[in-house]
Amino acid sequence: MFTTEPLRIVAVAAGLSSPSSTRLLADRLAAATRERLETEQDRAVEVRVIELRDLAVDIAGNLVSGFPSATLEEAIGAVTEADGLIAVTPVFTASYSGLFKSFFDLVENTALTGKPVVVAATGGTARHSLVLEHAMRPLFAYLRAVTLPTSVYAASEDWGSSGDEYTEGLPARIRRAGGELARAVTGGAAVSGASKALGLDDEVIPFERQLAGLRPA
Repeated sequence: MFTTEPLRIVAVAAGLSSPSSTRLLADRLAAATRERLETEQDRAVEVRVIELRDLAVDIAGNLVSGFPSATLEEAIGAVTEADGLIAVTPVFTASYSGLFKSFFDLVENTALTGKPVVVAATGGTARHSLVLEHAMRPLFAYLRAVTLPTSVYAASEDWGSSGDEYTEGLPARIRRAGGELARAVTGGAAVSGASKALGLDDEVIPFERQLAGLRPA
């Protein structure tokens, strides 16, 4: 039986088409997080997905006038008050979409302080996967959020793929990211979550000792 107030998980999806792979990825990440929280931690969860395509006119109006509509203000409030955030964008011109950036331009730069965030993106080819590292992580670092270790990129060929002996398939990456977010919103440290995900020991071996082990006797 669930205890305490529900945890609020908000996913922001910046896909332009309907339906879109961006919305699909947001839904799957939210479902993975919900499953871990409900089945493993016995917590009630409220999930909300905000589709930015529905707010495009409101976002443009706010950028021009400086005043948000009631609908946009409510959406920004849901993001800033969430216990955990999932942010998913399609890749346009080797970066996040303009709509995605415009929405987060309207979020106060201290409003996400300490909030755990999973970043994810979709694109036609795996060549754009570094957008997660060179664009999305710096954006949320500026907003003072805690970006979780596992980010998820889904290229067209990833859907329905189970991976191979060298790489995890998309479903495994979604489950891992959902597990990290579930731990973070219930008080698990993001660093400790990263260590478990990467299979690291608690002991940190100094770099000098690692180098010494490579020198010939």
